[in-house]
Amino acid sequence: MSRPPWIVAAVTALAILLTPTVVLGTASPANASEGGDPALIKKLDETNRAYIDAQNALAASLQRQKDLDAQQAALEPKYAKLREETQSISVAAYQNGGGLRSAATLLSSGTPGVFADRVSTLEVIARGNADQLRQVGVLRDELGRTKATIDAEVAKQQASMAVMTKQKAELEKALAESKNAVDGSTTWSGGTPSKTAEPAPRRADGSWPTESCSTDDPTTKGCLTPRTLHALQQVQKAGFTHFVSCWRPPGEPYEHPKGRACDFAADAKGFGGVATGASKEYGTQLAAWLIKNATALGVMYVIWFKQIWTPAGGWHAYYSGQGDPSSDHTNHVHMSIY
Repeated sequence: MSRPPWIVAAVTALAILLTPTVVLGTASPANASEGGDPALIKKLDETNRAYIDAQNALAASLQRQKDLDAQQAALEPKYAKLREETQSISVAAYQNGGGLRSAATLLSSGTPGVFADRVSTLEVIARGNADQLRQVGVLRDELGRTKATIDAEVAKQQASMAVMTKQKAELEKALAESKNAVDGSTTWSGGTPSKTAEPAPRRADGSWPTESCSTDDPTTKGCLTPRTLHALQQVQKAGFTHFVSCWRPPGEPYEHPKGRACDFAADAKGFGGVATGASKEYGTQLAAWLIKNATALGVMYVIWFKQIWTPAGGWHAYYSGQGDPSSDHTNHVHMSIY
């Protein structure tokens, strides 16, 4: 069975990104590249963006379904109340001369004044009854439309879930069949700080707005996108306060010059040698925290200690290093933001 083009592109890009033959720039995180062939890395970037967009669409669908369920739940008691009130009005109208007794009641009026009063009363009841019935009808129609919308949202959500699940399974299978298969040696799924990141602003439909490098980078003299600055601030609020450097001058086709990436040193004061002990644990905790909060922050990928995480494929071995701490990412955690 042939794989979708995006799967082929992603696997090819990962093969280049993770191959040992890739040559990085210098050993310094301030100048090092994060991958191989720019065109293929661009395809990997696009694949991750498409996956994140699909996640956002699914999340928006689920939220819409939840909202509609709440609206329907709120309409049900109103419907029941109006139906009860309408029945009460109908009984009252009958008892006061409505229905089959209306003519007899009017004709048996003792005086013209009493006759007029009864006519007025019946008109008021009739108008009230009609208004109530109209309200019941409107609510019934609204409930029907709401139910139909909920059903459509559920179908859309299920279709999205099926597509994403299939695509993720195909990507994981393709990666498993390649020499760059996920090695599973490190997952870093627990033990992260409990503080949850505040979500970055999204559009009304749940998607990420397009952003440029328009805000000052507090770690350099460059710039960051607002979403990257938000992620940096959330990392620091969570207690990760070691040295960090984000923007780099133009010269590489990746996220740093675009203001969409930061390098977080494992050591407290700067980028040192291979992290060990408390410094390595710090980097591991930070990497795990970024994955835990990836959806809220718009994290596109994380690199740490010879491994790379993407939302579409999880953790894989990272073979792009040259054996030094910076290119191997064994002295800093790299974060790229959508």
